[in-house]
Amino acid sequence: MNKFQFMGRLTRDPEARVLPNSNTPVTTFSIAVNRRFADQNGERKTDFFNLTAFGKLADFCAKYYRKGQQVLVEGRIQNRTWDDQNGQKRYATDYIVEDAYFADSRRDSGSVNDVSGMMNMNTDMSTSSSTDGEFITIDDTDDLPF
Repeated sequence: MNKFQFMGRLTRDPEARVLPNSNTPVTTFSIAVNRRFADQNGERKTDFFNLTAFGKLADFCAKYYRKGQQVLVEGRIQNRTWDDQNGQKRYATDYIVEDAYFADSRRDSGSVNDVSGMMNMNTDMSTSSSTDGEFITIDDTDDLPF
């Protein structure tokens, strides 16, 4: 199984582009992920990951993700190799996003507080502002309905 799952904050706004040969949307972004445990000095370390999304998911990330937001992303890890201009073999590890979620509370999400839910390769964007059978509107200032 080849799968990753990261929860962290975006370190910059996503950058969107289109692949020239296939007209496929591509969005790249970076997140900072805090390590679970502190080191021997009591400091928590942070890892930074560069991520790539394609297609509708790329459009979603470019439109709704902003620097500072907390997100949860899932996907696969992909390795590639190539020879550079000097004939040296180069290696890269790519993190390909297949599912993307908002992880901030509605109050913390700022300008996108009307959009919550997720986007993945198999579904369209879901929002909590409709009653489409799967999601219902809940006013987060009231008590939970259960």
